Amino acid sequence: MFYHPKNPLAKSLKHLQTKFINQKDSTTKLLKGSKETYTVNPYFSQKDSMKIYTKKGDTGETSLFGGQRVSKSSKRIDSYGTVDELNSILGMAAACGVSKKGAELIETVQQQLFALGADLATPKSREVRINRIGNNEVEYLEAAIDKMEENLEPLKNFILPGGSKAGASLHFARTVCRRAERITVECRHEEEISEVAIKYINRLSDFLFVLARYENKAAGTEEQTWIPSK
Repeated sequence: MFYHPKNPLAKSLKHLQTKFINQKDSTTKLLKGSKETYTVNPYFSQKDSMKIYTKKGDTGETSLFGGQRVSKSSKRIDSYGTVDELNSILGMAAACGVSKKGAELIETVQQQLFALGADLATPKSREVRINRIGNNEVEYLEAAIDKMEENLEPLKNFILPGGSKAGASLHFARTVCRRAERITVECRHEEEISEVAIKYINRLSDFLFVLARYENKAAGTEEQTWIPSK
């Protein structure tokens, strides 16, 4: 992603830059016995400007938080890479003219997805403390779902993905979220993955489905139901 002052993500990026410290500082704190917890950002530190290319991945490997080198084809990388893909699609959906409430919800979830990515990129056995996805984030999604459904007609049939540009983009995001869930569950068969992280991704796909319906209604777009062939 190119940093440009007119980029709608620039403000969020700047906010994140002031929030995170680099991995080296976090590890040093731990070695000194500090109980402080930091969220580690994989892209830049508070002290240094963001470097777009590092050449460290030119051999097909990358580093997890904590320093472990793994293949870019590993399931863990696939897992949080798909979460990154989902985050980008949500940014696209937000640019499609969502409602004010929808924009607020999407921005919050995008922030949460950065935390989820860090969670998935950090093996639980590594001596790096991060702010992992927790039940508070799951409950946030559930509360948002319940609130949106108060303004929606009860669902009695399957509906076709589509509708307004925003609604269709959110349906697309939902399917990518489901893919992220499948990859993460598969990864868990081989590596340590937080149970809450999987619960969050599962709930997020439900949230995106309801948000797609909410945005279609806000846009005045009628839902098309699936009509099974006889």
